[in-house]
Parts: sequence; C-alpha cells; structure tokens
Amino acid sequence: MSRLATIPFFKEPGIELSSYETRCHWRRFDENEVLVDYDDISTDVYFLTSGEVRILNRSQSGKEVILGEMRGGAFFGELAALDGIGRSANVTALTRGEVCVVPAPIFRQMIFASEAIADRLFRLLAKRVRELNTRIMEHALLDLRHRLYAELLRLSVPRAGGDGARVVTPPPYHHVLAARIGCRREQVTREFTVMAADGLIDRTRGALVIRRPDLLEARVAEALREDS
Repeated sequence: MSRLATIPFFKEPGIELSSYETRCHWRRFDENEVLVDYDDISTDVYFLTSGEVRILNRSQSGKEVILGEMRGGAFFGELAALDGIGRSANVTALTRGEVCVVPAPIFRQMIFASEAIADRLFRLLAKRVRELNTRIMEHALLDLRHRLYAELLRLSVPRAGGDGARVVTPPPYHHVLAARIGCRREQVTREFTVMAADGLIDRTRGALVIRRPDLLEARVAEALREDS
C-alpha cells in the first residue's frame, strides 16, 4: 500500500499514487524546529503524519500573531505551491513528528489529475477563508473580553458526560491566548480572574473547563449584533 494513501487528504483519490510517491520524501522533525519561515521562497507542501505545529504571522512592527495549530492529518504550504509567492507565515514544531514533503509541481499534478483531491482542496481553502473572515470580524467589532470568549469557544470541545460544559486541553497559556487575540498576557490573566469568580471557567490539572459555553456564545452573538 502506498504511504501517500495513509494520508487523509489522499484517501481514495481516483488515481494511482505510487508514481507520485517516488517524487515525495518523508522526514522527521524535532520540537521547536522551524519547518517554514516568513518569506521563504520554497514551495513544497507539508503533510503532517504525526506531531503538532504552530502557525504564526508577523505584523510590519514585528509583533507575532498565532493563527492556530495543526496536528497529524493536516497540511500546510499549499498557497505557495499554488501561486509561487514567498511564504506568508512561520510554522514551528511544538512536538516531535513527521511530515511528507510534496514538491509543488507534484502537488499541482495530483490536483489536476484527481477530481476528488481537487474537491478536497477547494473545500479546505473555502473553510479557511470563512474562518479568517470570522476572526477579522471579531477583531474589528469585539472588545478584548468578547474576543477571548470567542477564542476559548473555538479551542474547546464538548466535555465527556453530556453536562453541556466544554474543555480546552491542555489548559492554554495566557501568553498564547494573548497572541491569538491581539492583547497582552496581563489582560488575559485579569479576564480569567473575572471569569473564574463568575463561575464561568474552572482550571483543573489537565484542562480548562468552560462551565457555561452557552452563556459565552450568547454574549459574543449579542456583542456582534450591537457593533454591526
């Protein structure tokens, strides 16, 4: 079985993958290793088979903004492969892991050869544009408190047990949340103190528990309505 076929993006592509696999290569990476940096001229596409990476962008003043994290099964670098323009973000490893590196010409050949692969790419790009639009609206219309609510909801998953609570695991560092929503770490710390006092969150050993996600969602929606 082709190793490419184990990557979710290439599942049931409708084309033979073996001829493409010989032109790709696999490599391991270490924690804190920079896989892609700002303005790199490389155009390879990276498919994560294991490990976790963080995506960062940088303003003209040099301030870094965290765009998100990716885990095994995700991929990055497709924009440079499609338009040939220098990298727009930094990708740094949070853990050890492995990637399949697909050269841009091979990636483009596979897209044009397979309707299934092309459809997945189009849907993924559309999803990322929609997510980016949402974050732009939040930064334009919401104050710090509501941006934090929205980001915590985005990072969380339902807690087992069906009690309506959600969890962020592992608990997020305050400076990481600050870099996600465009503020200072001290501001996040103050907001967490208020939320804990109001019974909205609870920090356990392995997770941040959001006890009233419905209330946070309602507050974010109301704030967006008021400012739109």
